[in-house]
Amino acid sequence: MSQTERVEVLVLGSGTGGKLLAWEMAAAGHRTAVVERRWIGGSCPNINCLPSKNEVKSAEVADVVKRAGAFGTAATGVRTDMVKVLARKRKMVDELVAAHLERYRASGAELILGEARFVGAKTVEVTLKDGGTRQLSGDRVFLNLGTRPFLPPIPGLAEAALTNIELLELDRVPERLVVIGGGYAGLELAQAYRRFGSRVTVVERGPHVLAGEDPDVADALERLFADEEIEVLSSTQPLRVDGRRGALSVVVRTGRGDERALAASDVLAATGRAPNTTGIGLDVAGVELDARGYIAVNERLETSAPNVWAIGECAGSPQFTHVSADDFRVIRDNLDGGDRNTRKRLVPFCVFTDPPLARVGLNEVEARRHGVSVRVATLPVEEVLRTRTTGQTRGFMKALVDARRDDILGFTMFGADAGEVMAVVQTAMIGGLPFTSLREAILTHPTMAEGLGELFGRVGQRGHEAKAGP
Repeated sequence: MSQTERVEVLVLGSGTGGKLLAWEMAAAGHRTAVVERRWIGGSCPNINCLPSKNEVKSAEVADVVKRAGAFGTAATGVRTDMVKVLARKRKMVDELVAAHLERYRASGAELILGEARFVGAKTVEVTLKDGGTRQLSGDRVFLNLGTRPFLPPIPGLAEAALTNIELLELDRVPERLVVIGGGYAGLELAQAYRRFGSRVTVVERGPHVLAGEDPDVADALERLFADEEIEVLSSTQPLRVDGRRGALSVVVRTGRGDERALAASDVLAATGRAPNTTGIGLDVAGVELDARGYIAVNERLETSAPNVWAIGECAGSPQFTHVSADDFRVIRDNLDGGDRNTRKRLVPFCVFTDPPLARVGLNEVEARRHGVSVRVATLPVEEVLRTRTTGQTRGFMKALVDARRDDILGFTMFGADAGEVMAVVQTAMIGGLPFTSLREAILTHPTMAEGLGELFGRVGQRGHEAKAGP
């Protein structure tokens, strides 16, 4: 048996929250070790967030070039070279991994490549990538295990489908792509590969894409997809996948109850995520899981085991890199004697379609569910003069303001630069500013954020729920 090595800080997984914690603790003089199974820096820079947005940008450029004539520039013979798209993405990933390795070196945190399994409380045995084993025990242990693509038990799916990981490694354009799942990743990649040249169908079980978003938001995205000749089949149940890659058939049951076979060269399973919490001995460590298999934590991200914390997606935190970074801040500050928690966090998100969707705070569906009375104002983005210069006139902004006070409760935007405009509203919400502060602000002309003045100028009087359609 390997001799047990003691460290002060032991982090399992090198994703965002864990690596930030490791670098800071090591730089402060604590002996720190990070065990990473495969992706140095976690999934975000390797296989998820940044690689997908890299290819989304390549697809956006392809679309702009195809439409260049509308801007007065002739472009002929436009085609996508997926070998070069893939090379551009891989170059970015290689540079990010190199930057992570430099941060480990500079901080003094030890990065150990291998698979860890608990053999006791706060003690793991690591099967090293290059052979051999090491046993490590940490005074404090931080579980940053992440998630993996979830494949539902649809006959033939596991054998035939690509996940986002494999799709983003293709050096060819799929002739006919069927995307199962109408969530964030499915929609982003469906549009990107349509712009690369694939024929694309999106299969969504629910009544509309982006479950949980307001119907007008989902409808706007579905109209965008229709305009780009992406077929969206909502209220449609995948039954099975027949054939093999290159010659597949996805059999579905539509909302009318009839069966339909969708021909496909490739199938993307964008069907959610599952936590990486099985098979690593968490029960031996005394770490309890919830009913869904995520690590059970309190509002300080403490697990059921003393001096063991969980960070990011494996802890059931919203599945965004920026939330994992905030989990790090919660734990760091509490270790320094603070009193931070995860309650009432204002978590923004973006769906990087073109145009993108961004939201922070409540939407109308959530306001109704929680019994919150709101005033609703909307503004078509075509009324923002910036869009007349760029031609990006699709979409709308929507604000939710408390019906009896002037607090901003939520903001949604589907339109160009939505994520950047949202950050303005989020900052006002963090600062507790009334909506009138944005209504009266002097905002640069011509910018997309300038539309916030007009949007908040449409908020009705207190005590009256009002809505203006986009």
